[in-house]
Amino acid sequence: MTCDITVIVNPTAGRGRGARAARPAVQALRRAGFAVRTVRGADGADALRRAREAVAGGTGALVAVGGDGMVSLALQAVAGTGTPLGVIAVGGGNDFARATGLPVHDPAAAARAVAGSLKGDGGRELDLGRAGDIWFGTVLASGFDSRVNERGNRMRRPSGRLRYDLALLAELAALRPIRYRMRLDGGPEREFEATLVAVGNADSYGGGMRICAGAALDDGLFDITVVGPCTRTTLLTVFPRVYRGSHLGHRAVTTHRAASVSLAAEGLTAYADGERLGPLPLTARAVPGALRLLGAPGPDAGR
Repeated sequence: MTCDITVIVNPTAGRGRGARAARPAVQALRRAGFAVRTVRGADGADALRRAREAVAGGTGALVAVGGDGMVSLALQAVAGTGTPLGVIAVGGGNDFARATGLPVHDPAAAARAVAGSLKGDGGRELDLGRAGDIWFGTVLASGFDSRVNERGNRMRRPSGRLRYDLALLAELAALRPIRYRMRLDGGPEREFEATLVAVGNADSYGGGMRICAGAALDDGLFDITVVGPCTRTTLLTVFPRVYRGSHLGHRAVTTHRAASVSLAAEGLTAYADGERLGPLPLTARAVPGALRLLGAPGPDAGR
């Protein structure tokens, strides 16, 4: 094999989980005959800089080790370049890996899938979303869900998941409808009140919450879920159903499909792939074939 692979790791992420997972992944790639260079970013910004340098330098593939945050970082480096991406999913949520059928929490198996794909199909072409200069693979969140994320990120204590649980309770206490303006595929602008609007390139976020259940990564379209104005009781009734995707049948929920969506709302910050995207207004577009993903089974796998 003459193809080289760059493995990118953020050693500070997940209390060192990414760094530990990189070792068996690199071993599996080398056993498959590839030359592997491991790059460890000092932080997220440094990791992104190094990933972009590797892509610009002609690496045969970029392999991201970590969770959805590390995948998001890697997408900024490879999207639209033709450089294939491999994912060693060892994070807490792993929504992107699950949506694409990649191994989760098994670094050696994930690396073998990457190696097999490089030797075989060269990667599966998938869509990505793009908002401004930012690419995303799963869901763009705006509304109640992004406010929970924003509040949780501002809190210094407690640590871990409990911080976001407390943020959720605080946002529930402050729950109020949001006045949105939305335009689909450049059509007429619609104005309405809602609890949240989620724009799905893939179906889930938040570790398996299938907010845009049915979204496909290779159809050139977003699935857009609008949860209308809700009381706290209604929201608490609807949200547990999100893990099954059955919330889409609730009377408070409407869905749309479009290749582009423009959203505006006062005082609202959007998140994509769990990362802060920026304040509304914004326009997101589905970009067909923007990513070549290694190791992902084809659309007919398992049928």
